[in-house]
Amino acid sequence: MNHDTALGLSAGIADRLAHPDTAPATVSTDTVRQHLALGPIGIALLHIERAAAGLGPWQRAHDWLAAATRRPFASGADSHPFYGAPALAHVLACAAEGLPGAYARDLALLDRQVLDDVQRRLDAAHRRIDTGQLPVLAEFDAIRGLTGFGGYLLRRDPAGPALRSVLDYCVRLTEPITHEGDTLPGWWTLTGPSGRPDDRFPGGHGNSGMAHGIGSVLALLALCARRGTTVSGHRQALRTILAWLDRWETTSSQDRTWPYWVIRDELRTDRLAPAGPRRPSWCYGTAGVARAQQLAALALGDPARRAVAENALLDALTDPEQLWATTDFGLCHGFAGLAHLTVRTAADAAPETANRLRAVLPDLLATLLPLGSKPKDAGAALVDGPGGAGLLDGAAGIGLGLLAASGTAPPRTNWDAFLLVA
Repeated sequence: MNHDTALGLSAGIADRLAHPDTAPATVSTDTVRQHLALGPIGIALLHIERAAAGLGPWQRAHDWLAAATRRPFASGADSHPFYGAPALAHVLACAAEGLPGAYARDLALLDRQVLDDVQRRLDAAHRRIDTGQLPVLAEFDAIRGLTGFGGYLLRRDPAGPALRSVLDYCVRLTEPITHEGDTLPGWWTLTGPSGRPDDRFPGGHGNSGMAHGIGSVLALLALCARRGTTVSGHRQALRTILAWLDRWETTSSQDRTWPYWVIRDELRTDRLAPAGPRRPSWCYGTAGVARAQQLAALALGDPARRAVAENALLDALTDPEQLWATTDFGLCHGFAGLAHLTVRTAADAAPETANRLRAVLPDLLATLLPLGSKPKDAGAALVDGPGGAGLLDGAAGIGLGLLAASGTAPPRTNWDAFLLVA
């Protein structure tokens, strides 16, 4: 897929989602109204980035935001980075980046709500650590937890005390905890990956992913270090997480991968159970973990680890078995997400590896366009397809991923800050 085709496909998605009144009804229901992943504010993000890049009108973004905010947004315990006031804050912050001065009063109010929520969550997390209890995933993960909030604070107030407090918490999270005779990493949880009790995970698990696991903590610590915001123990925390990933990596003559998670029996035997090829996505798997490790290597000045991370992503993108395990198109665990991660990784990669990474983009993007289809028609079809219109799994996210992958320019706003990849 070439530059013009990618832009045409993105435009077809945006045109099908031009106005809330003509969009699929599923994105306007009250159930998803406040949800970044599924609802109208995620679609607004597509129009914000396109408008900031000069590819579409700002009115489309305003219309979607107006439709979403006709009623108040949840805050406090009923919200998180993907739902309610914090999710809206991310979208409005992107709008303000592309249209300076826009939504200033609303953003100031949302920032205060986010700061209050972060402090409440930090207090609860430190109380939990002080009593020697294990965390739940929602305490720290990118979707519902403190690393997701940290990504927002890094944009809004990178030198502020709130972000430093989140980083202090991340450092404490990497300290080991003894539970039922086992020494566990501080991010070990007693639930399954869903965050609920699960008989398939007796004794819980240690999650490696970017969406719900320690990958997000690694990425946040690395991003902050690269921008000059560090706290006591920051570098050691990076090294502790990297050592955990090194312990559980699997290498072969073809590639290097990391597991989605480690369960209690695997921890006790120091051996992963056999598993077939898994998709190398943002949320779980090699692609997201490789980007987090590349960021950490850049923060630590470790060229050898950087090369390992970059080549692991390249291997994943050219491994037929891993690509066959990738069965959808979205940002979270599909081809648009792989394309976007490839662009972000290539931008920081060694020159030769960067060129090789960019060379695989046409094949990744070609999966999004059925043979013989017109780009704009295919874009509209994606909105009405099984992935839906939303940001994380659906067409709005595909439209955003296509913009950077088309080769025009880096993102004009920090729309992908919620992914903790840049």
